[in-house]
Amino acid sequence: MKLQTRIIIGFLMVILVPLLLFMATLIGFGYFQANQGNGVRSADTAYDLSIAESDGSTARVQLMTKDVLFMILVILVFTSVTVGSWLYRSVAVPLVKLKNATNNIKEGNLEFTMDVEGNDEFAELCRDFEEMRIRLKESTEEKIVLDKDHKELISNISHDLKTPITAVKGYVEGIMDGVADTPEKMERYIRTIYNKTTEMDHLINELTFYSKIDTNRIPYTFSKICVSEYFNDCVEELELELEVKGIELVYANHVGGDVMIIADGEQLMRVVNNIVSNAVKYMNKEHGIIQIRIKDVGDFIQVEIEDNGKGIAAKDLANIFDRFYRTDVSRNSSKGGSGIGLSIVKKIMEDHGGKVWASSKEGIGTIMYFVLRKYQEVPADE
Repeated sequence: MKLQTRIIIGFLMVILVPLLLFMATLIGFGYFQANQGNGVRSADTAYDLSIAESDGSTARVQLMTKDVLFMILVILVFTSVTVGSWLYRSVAVPLVKLKNATNNIKEGNLEFTMDVEGNDEFAELCRDFEEMRIRLKESTEEKIVLDKDHKELISNISHDLKTPITAVKGYVEGIMDGVADTPEKMERYIRTIYNKTTEMDHLINELTFYSKIDTNRIPYTFSKICVSEYFNDCVEELELELEVKGIELVYANHVGGDVMIIADGEQLMRVVNNIVSNAVKYMNKEHGIIQIRIKDVGDFIQVEIEDNGKGIAAKDLANIFDRFYRTDVSRNSSKGGSGIGLSIVKKIMEDHGGKVWASSKEGIGTIMYFVLRKYQEVPADE
């Protein structure tokens, strides 16, 4: 029952009950007087009434009037107290619940539940308050997770920047002290410095891109891309980098030359680079091999990037695309990386309407898969 309806009913009860009682008293009093006057209508018999009888009748009327007025007062007080208590409970009970809930939130406790009954305005307010508490709790939990992620990211980046910076500093000091006293040694020092600075640049780029992911501000520029031409260029660029690291690249394209996709070429290249970098990072074979295969699978193209590295344990495979997840718990500094490379891959693929997954066998290697929908011309209606 709505609060407005309760107030109206209470008001009517306080007014109408005494009024009806007063009307009933008047009717009863008139009926009593009528009964007293029956059989004594003539002028002769009227003079026979004694003074005692007249006084007794008046006394009885006065006594009855006092009793009736007392009963009216009692009923009026009882009605007012009953209606007042009814209205008070309707207001006070939810207010007490709201007060307790407010105190809990003020003290930082969101682990409570408001039990709400009824459908009046206060019940609706309590339900809205409970919904607010749930959303506030979810927001607080998300903030805790986000803060933890940020701290872990800063820790990862700090840890992984320290190693190349220390190396660069050491090689620069070696050059300054004249340790690199031959052209061959100088070239080796400079190449090492270049590789370490490239590694730092990659880490900083990942950090910058991560901040854009967090705020959903990834600058996508989608366009129509020929699959064969695009991946031929990708492989040509990767081949030079992997050759320097002593890793063989095997490429197979099973997609027709006319197959097109809608994608952001720069971000798609980031996907390929992150997967390949991850494969290189955990390569433990003397003769490393990375294979890239492009397949036509109906309405989609499927890209497979396979390595013969150390593989991923089955217990870790489901989590490798989570932020900051590392299969190398010890965080071997020689591996580097911020722990967000594959999570970036997953995000980019989801934004392209595709998906990514992996299969792996420890000691044998890992295969990363991702699929993208083909571009298909929609025939114009004739």
